[in-house]
Amino acid sequence: MTTLDLSLCYEELGFAEPPFRLTPDTDFFFAGSHYVEALNHLRFGIASSSFTMLTGEVGLGKTLLCRHLLRHPPEGVRFAYLINPDQSYADLLTSIYEDLTGTIPEDSSLSALQRELPKVLLRLAENGERVVVLVDEAHRLSAKVLEGLRLLSNLDTEKEKLMCLLLVGQPELEQKLATRALRPLRQRISVRYRLQPLGYRETRDYILHRLHKAERTHRLQLHLGVPWLIFLLSGGVPRRINQLCDRAMLGAFARKNPSIGHFLVWKAAGDFLK
Repeated sequence: MTTLDLSLCYEELGFAEPPFRLTPDTDFFFAGSHYVEALNHLRFGIASSSFTMLTGEVGLGKTLLCRHLLRHPPEGVRFAYLINPDQSYADLLTSIYEDLTGTIPEDSSLSALQRELPKVLLRLAENGERVVVLVDEAHRLSAKVLEGLRLLSNLDTEKEKLMCLLLVGQPELEQKLATRALRPLRQRISVRYRLQPLGYRETRDYILHRLHKAERTHRLQLHLGVPWLIFLLSGGVPRRINQLCDRAMLGAFARKNPSIGHFLVWKAAGDFLK
């Protein structure tokens, strides 16, 4: 199917847009208990200028949480959002500089950035803005870059820190920070949260939430017990839930019947849960 064909498919099923796309679309943010708790931990870390770490397995929605926080920032906060941490320390500082100033540094050498960034942080603090460096995929940071970020975060005034660091990544981040070399950084982390898969009720509510957000007319029907089957097959992992639901919807469209039963879910599961 082409993109145009898929668009017509969702329209035929009564949707204005695909309800289960895999991209981190903040319009579809689901305020389940785990996500609200995770956001509260991140916001507390920002408010207290604490080192904060959020971890979770692949597909649980960590990037969507980051995007939601960026879309609804606390008042007086300026973010530097790093989505490609697999780079040198100088490149990382360049990214932070560009996010905070909106300009490209004239001199992008490490020594120049180490001189200029503290000036930027101090200027923003004097204007009443709190700087937060949010690192997505932080498990990919090298030990050298992590140590550099720790040293950068040491900058402060007599009253407060000039920079708050939020690290978001897979559980490998916890393992990396457990090494002896990164003990100084590990001891600085005072706010921690491990994101968990959805339970059955949240899986059901998650599915209904996304269907409601995208539907134009109420046509698609879920047979009794389908959310429970999706929960069992997906393990409550949102990415897998999306994959199952999306493929089951395509199956319903192919059958020209706007309803999803157990057979379509099992068939969808056979396509990718192998």
